[in-house]
Amino acid sequence: MRLVIIALAATAAATSGAAIAAKPSPLSPPPASGTGLPSGQCIRSSEIRNHTVGDRSTLLIDVQGKGAYRVTMKGSCLAGATSSDPIITRSPPGATIICKPIDMDVAISKGGFATPCIVDSIVKMAPEEVAALPRKLKP
Repeated sequence: MRLVIIALAATAAATSGAAIAAKPSPLSPPPASGTGLPSGQCIRSSEIRNHTVGDRSTLLIDVQGKGAYRVTMKGSCLAGATSSDPIITRSPPGATIICKPIDMDVAISKGGFATPCIVDSIVKMAPEEVAALPRKLKP
């Protein structure tokens, strides 16, 4: 009897875990590593007006007058971060315009401590992509 209960509990846990894992992400698959912006879509960090944390490696930003951008990080530097956590951007030496991932120096402040992130890709989101996002993810 005890083995049956343990087996049922294990089956229930596996099934619920599969259901959670099967939940589709509202974000499209990330762009290829190293993807940057074409010259006409480059931005300045001073133009960033709002941000939301899409998932553990995706930051969605609203850039004044230019639309929404998806910034994908290497690793999980945004794990545990919320959209209300401030982001810290600095201009790397010699770079005033952000066109490539290496041009963006970003960190997220969690509990007063800055966690630096390595930017993997930056792409401008199409208006349709932004419209398809759940309200809580719109930057």
